[in-house]
Amino acid sequence: MELSVYNLSGKETGRKASLNDQIFGIDPNDHAIYLDVKQFLANRRQGTHKAKERNEVSGTTKKLKRQKGTGGARAGSMKSPVFVGGGRIFGPRPRDYSFSLNKKLKRLARISALSHKAKANTITVLEDFNFDQPRTKLMVDLVRSLQLADKKTLVIVSQTNKNVYLSSRNLERSKVVTASDLNTYDIVNAQNIVVTEGSLPVIESTLLK
Repeated sequence: MELSVYNLSGKETGRKASLNDQIFGIDPNDHAIYLDVKQFLANRRQGTHKAKERNEVSGTTKKLKRQKGTGGARAGSMKSPVFVGGGRIFGPRPRDYSFSLNKKLKRLARISALSHKAKANTITVLEDFNFDQPRTKLMVDLVRSLQLADKKTLVIVSQTNKNVYLSSRNLERSKVVTASDLNTYDIVNAQNIVVTEGSLPVIESTLLK
C-alpha cells in the first residue's frame, strides 16, 4: 500500500510512502486485539479497593435482645451486615488484576489494529518534523492543517521528541507516542493515526523482528 506524504501545512509533498503489507495489510485478528486491550486496561488498575467486613468494623458484640420470643430473627452483634454500620458481606479486597500474554499474540494484536486503520483509510503519513520550542499552538495548527481537529488523533514519531510531546500534552484529542512504544489500546482508541516517515522503519523493525 502506498500513501501520499504530507507536510506541516497539510499539503502533499509529491512523495509516496510504502506501507508494509505484513503490518498494514493482514486479515485482522479481532480476538487478539480484545485480549491485548483487556490486558492493557487490567494492568492499569490499582486494585486498592477495600471494604470492611464484620470483623473489621467497630461496634458492640453485646447480645442485642433475647434469643427467643421476640418474633424476629436472632441477633448477637451490631457488626452484623444486616444492621446499619455493620460489616459488608464479601466486600472487595485489594488484589492484582494484571495478567500476562504471549509476545507473539501482542505483536499480532498491534499488527491487526494497524491493518484495521489502513483498511478504513484513517492513516496519514507526515514528513519528519520538529518544533523549535514547546507550544501547544504549533500542534493545534498541525492537526488543523491535516483536517483532524475534531477527531481523536494518535501521532507516531520515530524517537522521543520533548518539544513535540510537550506541545501535545494539553490537547484532549491528540496524543504523541514513539514508534517503539506503540500499543494496541492507543491504536484502537484513536480515530485517525498520523505516522511520520521516519517512524515507518521503526515500526517494521519492532513488529517484524
